[in-house]
Amino acid sequence: MSESEEIPLTPIGREQIHKLESALLIASIFSPRVLEELENPKERLTWIDSLAVAAAALAREKAKMSIPQIAEELGRTEATIRNHLQGKTKAGQIVRETYERFLREGVKIQLPTELFKEKYAPLGEGVEAEKISKLQSELDSLKAKISEYESRISEYQSRISEYESRISEYESKLKGYEGKISHAKQVLSSIMEALNKLSSEL
Repeated sequence: MSESEEIPLTPIGREQIHKLESALLIASIFSPRVLEELENPKERLTWIDSLAVAAAALAREKAKMSIPQIAEELGRTEATIRNHLQGKTKAGQIVRETYERFLREGVKIQLPTELFKEKYAPLGEGVEAEKISKLQSELDSLKAKISEYESRISEYQSRISEYESRISEYESKLKGYEGKISHAKQVLSSIMEALNKLSSEL
């Protein structure tokens, strides 16, 4: 995910959308600004969920999907999607900034260890091993959460494909039923004409 050519900034198709979405989410989560917010355990899940939705929405917007389409696919309201895309939420602002940085510098995701070194280097040897271990544990937890959201995204995409297939199947069956009903009406009409003719002859 470090090579810019591997991540399409104007994606075409599900696979490319998923790549851009994942890059935006991971780069946003590992930005210094977000890592500071994630130090609050009460806000952590809310932040990750908001960033995941904002990243998914922006990736789909860049793929020329409409807001109603994005909202339906992600299971969120159009207002929520619009707020993220217009930068009216913090998550939307951060993801948009990440995308703009990708445009300027290419897709580069700074490793968490590098971020921690920059953050705690001024403390020198005063940083206790226990503190570092705790921070690393927090990172591992975030990575697991990201993996979980990526799995959910893949699951939702599979469900959408399955629903589309079912809809197509039902539409085909409906057309078949319509044809049978039309034929039955024609047969019934012929029978009624024959009965009316027989009745008039009697």
